[in-house]
Amino acid sequence: MASCTRTVWKVLSGCPRPLLGAGGPSYTGVSQAAQRKLPVRTFAAVRTQKKDKKEEAEKEVKKEKKVIDDANRHKPYGKTAWAPVDDVYILRHYPRTMYNPADAIELLKNFQVLDFTPLSQPVYIDLKLDMKLEKKKKVDSFVSTVHLPHPFKTEMNKVLVFTEDPNQAKVAQENGAVVAGGAELIQQILDDEISADFYVAVPDILPKLVPLKNKLRKKFPKSKRGSVGVNIPKMLALFKMGHEYMVESDRFVRTQIATLDMPREQIFANLRSILIDVCSHRPANMGPFIQRAIIGSHTSEALWFRSEDVLPKPAEKKEE
Repeated sequence: MASCTRTVWKVLSGCPRPLLGAGGPSYTGVSQAAQRKLPVRTFAAVRTQKKDKKEEAEKEVKKEKKVIDDANRHKPYGKTAWAPVDDVYILRHYPRTMYNPADAIELLKNFQVLDFTPLSQPVYIDLKLDMKLEKKKKVDSFVSTVHLPHPFKTEMNKVLVFTEDPNQAKVAQENGAVVAGGAELIQQILDDEISADFYVAVPDILPKLVPLKNKLRKKFPKSKRGSVGVNIPKMLALFKMGHEYMVESDRFVRTQIATLDMPREQIFANLRSILIDVCSHRPANMGPFIQRAIIGSHTSEALWFRSEDVLPKPAEKKEE
């Protein structure tokens, strides 16, 4: 009897209170004054604490990329072999072929013969630069003009000279300047009555040329580019036949270096001149400046080549 009473009490203790009222059924065997066991929380909820962003940043550890050394491996990591055996193969299964610059130029000429493409098509290079310096600094994007040993342009560049000295203006015109003059040329340039490929100036007239900064932008005379100086014949010799290139997208140099109908030695000499000029914009003690170098013609495939084979090797320090 006692066990039945306990069972009935367990069932009724979980029922809503209205079922135990006057309208519901009455059970004489269960005491109505018995206390119900209800769950009661005797503590307060802990307030969530906001995590400090600085603490999270300290806890987060950046995952460093593992550099796998393939020097002593029988094949590169993730590849099939060091070099393909067959003539036809899937490129992604083998490491990229890095050519010697002279061999890459020879291949471009062979591609032209096999593809029956124009012989006078341009030859381009695409360089990726490492612009980093010490202490989170980087090399500013630059525009440079280099005198190629074998120019490929048939027409000379138009050069305008700013000077107020009549004798210097006469020397400029004798050395091939399109226009030579002083402050009177400013309004004509703003009105697009006069234009040129390059603008050079003597140092004394630079303060008067400030209104042309927004108009000329990167063509405005600057001493870093060699377009400001006293030696007018030397500046004209550089800019009349000079080749201009610039850094695009903060780290890429894409420019033409020659045409495919030029001899191999001349194409290689132009390539060497441009690479040396590019590397002169970064300290040599910072390591290699060129991370990746590609050469190709207008219709051929792109060939990756080793730029260190073109650049002069640094002199070894003698041990004292």
